[in-house]
Amino acid sequence: MIFNVSADAYDRFMGRFSEPLAVHFADLAQVQAGQRALDVGCGPGGLTRVLVARLGADAVSAIDPSASFVAAAQARFPDVDVRHGAAEELPFADDSFDVALAQLVVHFMADPVSGLAEMARVTRPGGLVAASVWDHGGDRGPLSPFWAAVHEVDPGARDEGTLVGSREGDLARVCTSAGLEHVEATSLTVTVRFPTFGDWWEPFTLGVGPAGAYVAALDDARRDVLRAHCAQQLPPAPFEIAASAWCVTARVQAAGPMS
Repeated sequence: MIFNVSADAYDRFMGRFSEPLAVHFADLAQVQAGQRALDVGCGPGGLTRVLVARLGADAVSAIDPSASFVAAAQARFPDVDVRHGAAEELPFADDSFDVALAQLVVHFMADPVSGLAEMARVTRPGGLVAASVWDHGGDRGPLSPFWAAVHEVDPGARDEGTLVGSREGDLARVCTSAGLEHVEATSLTVTVRFPTFGDWWEPFTLGVGPAGAYVAALDDARRDVLRAHCAQQLPPAPFEIAASAWCVTARVQAAGPMS
């Protein structure tokens, strides 16, 4: 999936959750000084920022299929090798990195199995591949209150719970299908505080992702109805939302002897 929105819109919509997640995700992937890392589906650079802080810009590469996000990441991190491209065809040599990470990306890949296999290809033997996806299927994701309100007014609406990796065990199965071994699965949770309901709602009107596209397709009257149902889903302001993501890590194995 290509996001045809500005980096600022993405930051205001998902960055408020993905940026704190990035710190925990980098910890899970054991990112540490001396490594080379690849950020697959980097977006505007929430995880890239964490990688640069830990490894230095010259040890980080990033790639994203959305031109606006690539431009933003290049501007924010001019010394990082940021490229335009897809996970399924990574423009990097075999064994180039110690760790390859895909934060909140696998469910948007055109071919998740190929994307993870490519991440393994460019990671050295003994290196780590890591991926995360919000728990949309278990109603623990950052957008769960929104989709619950949508289903009250539009029971047939398709939410993000059916996307690859959004349910328990999905990411591990995709990793196994991609040929990865020693796959370990867990979940990570972040909590975000919202001073007002408007702070929570307004970013949904920016057209970001499936949720933003759903709101953008509504006329004013239906948008007002949905907004009211969302307000009923949430506690009085200020309030906090806890969001959980399914995560996997897998070690890349050395290639076997030629027969």
